[in-house]
Amino acid sequence: MTVPHSRRPGRRLTTAQALVEFLAHQHTERDGRRQRLVTACWGIFGHGNVAGVGQALLEAEGALPFLQGRNEQAMVHAAVGYARQSDRLSAHAVTTSIGPGATNLVTGAALATINRLPVLLLPGDTFATRPADPVLQQLEHPGAGDVSVNDCLRPVSRYFDRITRPEALIPAALQAMRVLADPVETGAVTLALPQDVQAEAYNWPEEFFADRVWHVRRPAPAADALAEAVRAIRAARRPLVVAGGGVAHSGAEDALRALADATGVPVASTQAGKGSLHHAHPSDVGGLGHTGTAVADALARDADLVLGVGTRYTDFTTASGTLFAAPGVRFVNLNIAAADAHKMAGLAVVADARAGLAALAEGLAGHRVPAAYEREYAAGKAEWEAAVQRAYSWRDADARPTQAQVLGALDSVVGDEDVIVNAAGSLPGDLHKLWRSRSRRQYHLEYGYSCMGYEIPAAIGVRLAAPERPVWALVGDGTYLMMPTELVTAVQEGIPIKVVLVQNHGYASIGGLSEQVGAERFGTAYRFRAADGTYTGGPLPVDLGANAASLGMAVLRPRTVGALREALAEARAAERPTCVYVETGTADTVPGAPPAQAWWDVPVAQAATRPAALRAREEYERRASARRRYL
Repeated sequence: MTVPHSRRPGRRLTTAQALVEFLAHQHTERDGRRQRLVTACWGIFGHGNVAGVGQALLEAEGALPFLQGRNEQAMVHAAVGYARQSDRLSAHAVTTSIGPGATNLVTGAALATINRLPVLLLPGDTFATRPADPVLQQLEHPGAGDVSVNDCLRPVSRYFDRITRPEALIPAALQAMRVLADPVETGAVTLALPQDVQAEAYNWPEEFFADRVWHVRRPAPAADALAEAVRAIRAARRPLVVAGGGVAHSGAEDALRALADATGVPVASTQAGKGSLHHAHPSDVGGLGHTGTAVADALARDADLVLGVGTRYTDFTTASGTLFAAPGVRFVNLNIAAADAHKMAGLAVVADARAGLAALAEGLAGHRVPAAYEREYAAGKAEWEAAVQRAYSWRDADARPTQAQVLGALDSVVGDEDVIVNAAGSLPGDLHKLWRSRSRRQYHLEYGYSCMGYEIPAAIGVRLAAPERPVWALVGDGTYLMMPTELVTAVQEGIPIKVVLVQNHGYASIGGLSEQVGAERFGTAYRFRAADGTYTGGPLPVDLGANAASLGMAVLRPRTVGALREALAEARAAERPTCVYVETGTADTVPGAPPAQAWWDVPVAQAATRPAALRAREEYERRASARRRYL
């Protein structure tokens, strides 16, 4: 007689208890350094997880530390911030109830997957056994009885499974860990957990709870691809490196610096790659693309060879296919992901960024770019630094600061160890152009999804991963109103993040874009309605500083340029969560951030009667004519 597996000897635990115990024994290892893979679990409890994962976390007595959140999307953002600061070697889990708790994860999951950052999502799900149908918060789909709202997470997850029987957790959990630890496959991983299955007991094999190490290896480039790449770089007269986020994920900054030192090749950076070189390094020419520097974009236009390292070549980086304009330009792409290595019809060098850069440096021994080229980009770099200094400077100490002056004041206060976090609005463009990165992981811009509301919870996650580093969340009023909730979490946990809250009364970035594309800033200002029904009346009398104070933050209110630096220094020294609330002025009397140095494709109305739209369409057609396919 065969004994059913549930009666065989083993550890009798609920499915949720088994999952928590399993997670406590998972590790990653890279370069001989081992760390926990899942180090904590964020959670908000409801009827889909309170008696399952909630009870399991309680019973685990800290084996998987618990973090209390206020908004499900924000919990994912915090987990993503933690994973990025941890170089994707450690991650957090997030548990929610069924229904709205689960669907609130979708935006955060998309952000994690687009940016290829690991997060484990554990949403509750409706009953697998269907004792009542429907139950509270269940979506009834008349054509598919097995569909739940959690299926919304399928397209934004790198791995998705629904655990309809306890024993199904074993293969699913192993697959989940594989994806989380894989630098190519990683992103949001979802294990949907029906609430009855969470609480069901099972006899689990002891081997399931053994310590398990997921090795994150550094694949070297294939010899033939490496040799071809070396030949192409040696033949180039005007090569340019594009450093993407893969440089930081791989910890390849030293290898990139060694290559730049040896060859003199200039290095431009994407939003994710900014900080790959110290801003003062002779080869660092700053941000690239629509929000890039004048020197980097000028070099890109004339480059005959582009060495992309760990970049996805998004539209902001390529200026929507118009930036790399030299007729014979070719691309060599060093990337651990084959799909990215083959972009731009480039020569694919599929390898870890650090291993690949080291191999390239060896192959390029004795090679250096022409001296005239080095002098050219050094002069452009100096000119741009002067432009940054003009944007940062101020003459009237009693005036309201411009946004660029806010960044200049912050630049004068922070140390090499500080981290700045941003994601959306007009700040990403100003930061990409102006910020002087001075250490690895100082510049934390989420620009794969550019998700409003990311900054505050992500800053919490960064600080949890790097408790020794001061962490700044830079937010505009638009993004602040999207998600201030985790300020309460920072206060509760005593996490001394510093929030710089810039009040400019609306969606400044989209307002500017709206003007450029002929939409005349329609619906982008936070103002009362005027007599004609438009939002062009007086600014709304909101006090976001008071709001932050009501959530437990210490709030500083510098009203002038002169007081701003002092307030930022006080915030940096504070041992409790602190907000610097600053209303910005215009750049009428001093330069603001320099304008865009390259185009971005946002289609303009092809048929219109308003003069602004007609003019914008003419400019659009002129710009779009420069687009090209790199074949």
